[in-house]
Amino acid sequence: MPPNTTATTGDKPGKSGRKKGRKARLIVLVLVLAIIGGVAYGAYWSISTVRASFPQTKGSITLDGLSGPVDVKRDGNGIPQIYASSDEDLFMAQGFVQAQDRFYEMDVRRHMTSGRLSEMFGKGQVKNDEFLRTLGWDRIAKEEYDTKLSASTKKYLQAYAKGVNAYLQGKDGKDISLEYAALSFTNDYKPAQWTPVDSVSWLKAMAWDLRGNMQDEIDRALMTSRLGPQQIQDLYPEYPYSHNKPIVQEGQYDDVTKAFRQGGVTGASQGTTGTAGATGATRTTGATGSSASSTTGSALTSQLAGLYNVLDDVPTAVGVNGQGIGSNSWVVSGKYTITKKPLLANDPHLSASLPSVWYQMGLHCRSVSSKCQYDVTGYTFAGMPGVVIGHNADIAWGMTNSGVDVTDLYLEKLSGSGYLYDGKVRPFKSREETIKVAGGESKTIVVRQTADGMPLLSDRDDELVQVGKKAAVNTAAPDRGDGYGIALRWTALDPGTSMDAVFAIDRASDWSGFRAAAALFDVPSQNLIYADTDNHIGYTLPGKIPTRSSATDGSIPVPGWNSKYRWTGFIKQDELPYEYDPARGYIVTANQAVVDKAKYPYTLTTDWGYGTRSQRITDLIESKIKDGGKISPEDMRQMQLDNSSEIAKLLVPKLLKINLKDKDVRDAQKLLEGWDYTQEADSAAAAYFNAVWRNVLKLAFGNKLPKEVRVKGQCLWVEKTDSTGPVDDDSKVRECGRRDADQAQPDGGDRWFEVVRKLMDKPDSDWWKTPKFLTRPEANNRDQLFARAMIDARWELTAKLGKDIDTWSWGRLHRLFLKNQTLGTEGPKFLQYILNRGPWKLSGGEATVNATGWNAAGGYSVVWVPSMRMVVNLADLDKSRWINLSGASGHAYSAHYTDQTDKWAKGELLPWSFSDKAVDKSTSDTLVLKP
Repeated sequence: MPPNTTATTGDKPGKSGRKKGRKARLIVLVLVLAIIGGVAYGAYWSISTVRASFPQTKGSITLDGLSGPVDVKRDGNGIPQIYASSDEDLFMAQGFVQAQDRFYEMDVRRHMTSGRLSEMFGKGQVKNDEFLRTLGWDRIAKEEYDTKLSASTKKYLQAYAKGVNAYLQGKDGKDISLEYAALSFTNDYKPAQWTPVDSVSWLKAMAWDLRGNMQDEIDRALMTSRLGPQQIQDLYPEYPYSHNKPIVQEGQYDDVTKAFRQGGVTGASQGTTGTAGATGATRTTGATGSSASSTTGSALTSQLAGLYNVLDDVPTAVGVNGQGIGSNSWVVSGKYTITKKPLLANDPHLSASLPSVWYQMGLHCRSVSSKCQYDVTGYTFAGMPGVVIGHNADIAWGMTNSGVDVTDLYLEKLSGSGYLYDGKVRPFKSREETIKVAGGESKTIVVRQTADGMPLLSDRDDELVQVGKKAAVNTAAPDRGDGYGIALRWTALDPGTSMDAVFAIDRASDWSGFRAAAALFDVPSQNLIYADTDNHIGYTLPGKIPTRSSATDGSIPVPGWNSKYRWTGFIKQDELPYEYDPARGYIVTANQAVVDKAKYPYTLTTDWGYGTRSQRITDLIESKIKDGGKISPEDMRQMQLDNSSEIAKLLVPKLLKINLKDKDVRDAQKLLEGWDYTQEADSAAAAYFNAVWRNVLKLAFGNKLPKEVRVKGQCLWVEKTDSTGPVDDDSKVRECGRRDADQAQPDGGDRWFEVVRKLMDKPDSDWWKTPKFLTRPEANNRDQLFARAMIDARWELTAKLGKDIDTWSWGRLHRLFLKNQTLGTEGPKFLQYILNRGPWKLSGGEATVNATGWNAAGGYSVVWVPSMRMVVNLADLDKSRWINLSGASGHAYSAHYTDQTDKWAKGELLPWSFSDKAVDKSTSDTLVLKP
C-alpha cells in the first residue's frame, strides 16, 4: 500500500496557559479516539466485507447445467487450470472461475462497452456514455453475434455466460466484491445477468484501443494552422528502412497472381506508383499526401481541436494503449536455440491497470476429441472465453499491434437533417439512446450516422456543434450553411468474426490451420507470430484493412462531401504479408513497418512505429547467434529486460562536448561520462539523461506546435520563487512557471527519436532555435539548445531529487503506481487507499525493449508497461515461463491481488505448467464443480 504522508501546517502556536493545555489535550484525546474508532470500523468493514467476496477454491460446488464434473486446479499464485470432458463444460467453468476472481472488472467493462457507466457511477459518466453510445459497440457486437459468428462459437459464448450467471445466482453485490459494497453507499446498483454479447463487446473495446493512427490524423491536420508541409514532414519522417528492418524481409507482392509470395515471384511490384490488386486501389506515399487540409481550412481545425476534449475524457480502461505505446514479440528457430526447438517471447505494452487487463489460465479437455477439442493455456480477458495469447500442445503464438490504418475522419457538410455527398443531400440515419443515471434523471440523446454507417462524433459535444455552425472555410469547401461535423469510418463498426478466430487459433495444430484461423481475426489487426513443436516459425498479418483511392493516404482527415475520399474496398487475405521459416532463422515484431513499401503496393499506414525496439531486439539476437552461438530461454528473458537507450547512444557523445560554465551543471554532465546507456532503476546517469531529453523536446518543439496539439502534463519551464514571487536569476530552487500552460508538449516516443536523429546533422535548423526565457539565453543552434536543456535538467532534478547528485536515481523519478480503474481513481480517499498499490521503482523507459514508458509531456512516472511477459519453450512446454502485471484476483486483500508484481518489476518469470503431471505437481487448491 502507498504510505501515508503528513506535512506541517504552518499554524502559529496558541497562547500558553493551563486551560489551553487541558483543551489541547482534550482535543488530542478526542482525535485519538476518533482515529481508533475509524481504524476499528475500517478493519471490521474490510475483514467482514472484503473476505466475504473471496472465491471458494477447495471442496466442491454444484452447478446446474454441467454435463459432468469439472476440476479447477489452482497453483500457488491462484492461477487456474480447468479440466473438463466437453467443450460446453469447459467454457461454462471458465465463466464461473473468471467471475469468482474478476466479476466486478467484467461488469465495469460491459457497462463501458455498452455506454452504461452512468448506471453504476452516476452523472459524472454521462458524457462518456454519450460518446460510447454514439460508437455503438454493443449494437455491432449483437449484430455480429446474430449474423456473423459460427454456431459453435455461439454455443461456447452461451456456455460461458451460463457459468458467469451460475456464480451470480443468489449473491448480493457485497458478496461479489468490495467495490459493490462501496457502491451501495451511494446507489442501489445490482449486477445483471451476463449475456454472450457482453463477451463479444469487449473485443470492440480492444479494437478501439488498437485502432491505429487516428490521433496522428488529428495532430497533422491541426499542425497545418501553424506549420508548413516541410515542417510537418520533419515531425513525421519516413520510416527508416535503411537501418530499422521491417517485419517481413523475404517475399513481396506478385502483380501477376495478385498475392503476396515469400518465394520467387512472376511479376513483383517495384517502385512506388501504379494500381494494385483486384480492388483497384492506388498506391500512395508520404505522410501528408491527402489534400484535406487545403479544402477544409479552419472548419476542420476548429472541429478537431474540440474533438480532442471528447477523446481525452473516454475512460482509460477503453484507451489502455495510447500514443507512443507498442509491444514486443519475437520467435527464434530451433537451429539457433540450445533446445533445438523454437523459443517464442511476447510482452504487450499497455497502460498500467489494477487488476491487470490479462487473466492467466489453462483450458484442458481430459481427452481431446470431437466432443472436447481444447488443450490450451495462456492469457485471456476476464469476461471472454478462450485464450487470446499462449500455446496448446502443438503451437504457440504471440501478438503485437500492427498499427495499420483502419480509421479515417471525415469533415461532413451538414444541411438540414442530412449531409452533402457528391452534390446531393443524404439523410442521416438516426436513433434515440436513453442513458440511465444512478441517483439522477435519465438522459435521451440522438445518434446520427451516415448511410455507410459512420457516426457523427461531433454531435457529442455542445461546443463542437456550435463550432461546426460558425467555422470559417476557404473557397474550396461548400458554403457553411448549417455547419460542419466530424464522422468516423472504422472497420470495427462493421460486424466481423474475431470471436471465431479466438477459438480457431486455440484449436490450430499447424501453420496452415493457424493462418486459416488468423484470417478470421478481422478487428483489431494484429501482428501474429507463430512457432510449433515440429520446428517451424512464422508470421502473418490478418485483419480487415481498407484500400483508398489516390486522393488520400489516410494520413489526415478528408472531406466527406466528395466520394473520391471514401474507401474503395479491403485488402484480400492472400494479398497480406506473411513469412514462414525465413532463412535468417528468426522473426521480430515490435510495431515497426510490416513490409518495405517498395515491395508492396498498398499503403498499410503512414504511421508505423519507427523500429527502435525491433532493431534493438534484432541486434541482440544477431549478437547471440553469430559465430555459431545459441539462444537459451534465459537469453530470451534477458532480452525482454534490455534497458539500453538508443537515443542516449546518439545524444550523449554530443552532450559531453558541450562547454558548461556552471559547476553544478558540469557535475551533472559528468554523470554521463562512461555511462553504458542502460536505464537501471539505481542509475543517476539515466535520471539526468532522461531529464535532458525531456527538456530537449520541450525547447526544440514545445513552443513551435499549435496550442491544440497538446498533451496535458507537468510543466518543464521553471522559475525561482521567494516570498514575493518569481525571481529572475540563476536559482537552484525552482517551481513550475505559467508559461507551460500555453505550450504543446511532445510525448517523447519513438517518433520523436527519429525526428531528432534526422535533425542531428542539421545543427542550424530552425527547430534548434528558441527565444530567451528568464535568465536563459536564446539558442541559435543545436549545441546551444543542448546546453540550455542540460542546465534546465540540472535544476529540474535539483527540485525533484535534491542538490546532491549522489542521491539521484532513475527509479526515484520513474515509479509505477497501480490504481483500481474505477473507485481507485474516483472514489473516496479511504477506498483509494484500500484498492490501490505502489509505488515500484522501475528500470527501463520509453523506446527501450523493457518499455516502462513515460510521457515527456507529463513527467517521468510510468504510464505504460509490459502488461505481461512470456517465454514459450517448444521443446518442453512445461519449461515455459510467464508473469502477469498484477495477479489472478481482482479482490483487494486477496493473496493474489498483486502477488506477481514484485517479481514482474524485477523481471522474473513464474513456472508455467502445462502437462497433467506438471499441473498436478504445482496445484495448491482443487475445486470440483459438479452437475
